[in-house]
Amino acid sequence: MMSSDLAGLARSWLAQDPDPDTRAELEKLLESDDGDALRERFGSRLEFGTAGLRGELGAGPNRMNRVTVMRAAAGLARVLGPGKHVVIGYDARHKSDTFAHDTAAVLTGAGLRASVLPRPLPTPVLAFAVRHLGADAGVTVTASHNPPRDNGYKVYWGDGSQIVPPVDAEISAAIDATGPVSELPLGSPGDPAWSELDDGIVAAYLEAVVALPIGDARELRVAYTPLHGVGGDTLARAFVTAGFDAPATVEAQAEPDPDFPTVAFPNPEEPGAMDLALELAERVGADLVLANDPDADRCAVGVPLPGGGYRMLTGDEVGALLGEHVIRQTSGDGRLVATTIVSSSLLGKIAAGYGVRYAETLTGFKWIMKAGAGLLFGYEEALGYSVGSGLGLPVHDKDGIGAALTVAGIAARAKLEGRGLLDLLDDLARRHGLHATSQLSFRVADLSLITGAMARLRSAPPARLGGREVEAADDLSLGTGGLPPTDGVRYHLAGGARVVVRPSGTEPKLKCYLEVVVPVTGEVSAARARAVRDLDALKTDLTEALGL
Repeated sequence: MMSSDLAGLARSWLAQDPDPDTRAELEKLLESDDGDALRERFGSRLEFGTAGLRGELGAGPNRMNRVTVMRAAAGLARVLGPGKHVVIGYDARHKSDTFAHDTAAVLTGAGLRASVLPRPLPTPVLAFAVRHLGADAGVTVTASHNPPRDNGYKVYWGDGSQIVPPVDAEISAAIDATGPVSELPLGSPGDPAWSELDDGIVAAYLEAVVALPIGDARELRVAYTPLHGVGGDTLARAFVTAGFDAPATVEAQAEPDPDFPTVAFPNPEEPGAMDLALELAERVGADLVLANDPDADRCAVGVPLPGGGYRMLTGDEVGALLGEHVIRQTSGDGRLVATTIVSSSLLGKIAAGYGVRYAETLTGFKWIMKAGAGLLFGYEEALGYSVGSGLGLPVHDKDGIGAALTVAGIAARAKLEGRGLLDLLDDLARRHGLHATSQLSFRVADLSLITGAMARLRSAPPARLGGREVEAADDLSLGTGGLPPTDGVRYHLAGGARVVVRPSGTEPKLKCYLEVVVPVTGEVSAARARAVRDLDALKTDLTEALGL
């Protein structure tokens, strides 16, 4: 049974809700007196932060819906002010197009200019468009690789990168000051301030991407999947424009589908998500397997094994290959490469070997893009990469299309020399030691479990993990190494190993990032086998320490 206060909140929401779907949902819950379901929707709210908004579709402030989106747009409009220009993009998830056009209506009604991308397109096209059009901000409606029931709202600033503090707090405060959305003045598609962009913005993005330093080798057979997302057409155009053959694409996953019917989670890192792509690779004898997540800002890479079959590379392995490639393809004293504190330490050693500057940032591309002047490459272990050239970064965010194209260029050059990406990784291991990384993730229904685990790690840090002494422990919430505070702990272990534990910023997960460094004195395969054993030992001890 619901309280009168809860029923009042629901009826107030109902009075301003322009969406017949969520209105029907609320009316049914009120009629059935379902207090638990209403408390779930009205007992808390989605918080606007540096990742914008992301959550389950449905009615109420704790769901993604038209009211939530219009309030976010009104907050953004208040912070920017009249006359400013905002570019709006969207993916193919449920309600994404509606949320994008609601955003344009609110912004133009508040006296701003809005330019809407012509159709569902990759997030990197939106990030590129902000700078290309000289806009003051950008919005993309996407939940990236989240489950089908979710959607989200991500804000970019005029530099084409995601917002960071204090802008997020300013927008959040402006959202709080927004009244009922039914009272907001709204523009319409016919208004002079509201424009619909055409395919010219995609052509401009493709021109910038094919100018990346991808080498001149083009003989390569690629198997690809967009995982029911929006990357397929843009990636195929990028490959053909650059002179490659169009990839063989997984037919069942080629077209955008907001229900993602062939995968449990539309995330190339999740078990089973790459099965169809790997089957296609076997059928066509692919030299390379590529995948984008549903909004195509991330890129997964698979390679053939010497004895048959394929394996997916980790984000750190791809980051190392891309980082060295960009460094070798560019020149100049001011070059900078960057990654995050949870990614492998190998990029720093590669950079030092070439005399190139290196920076570590907090997790997330919003921080990588703030690493400093001269940034030509940045990556995060979660399959996100921004690849640049002597002209700088065409996209100030992770770009799954540009990364895929660059990986293809590296693989094509290696094939021309009778080698593969695994051979290039072995080269790096011989020079710098084998850097092996892995993850532990704990998904919870009760967020207090994560809070408790973090408290235990801070109050009683382990003395040993995986048979290695914990030589130093950093509480990242206090700020360390000049980085802003963030919720996490980091352990430095004997032999160059490292463990970082942090709550996810977008999902109810506790994430643990593990790295071991194994010297290569003989065959690289022996070092890899030892690394697997060392990582397994770390996982066992860390699981026990977390108590989850």
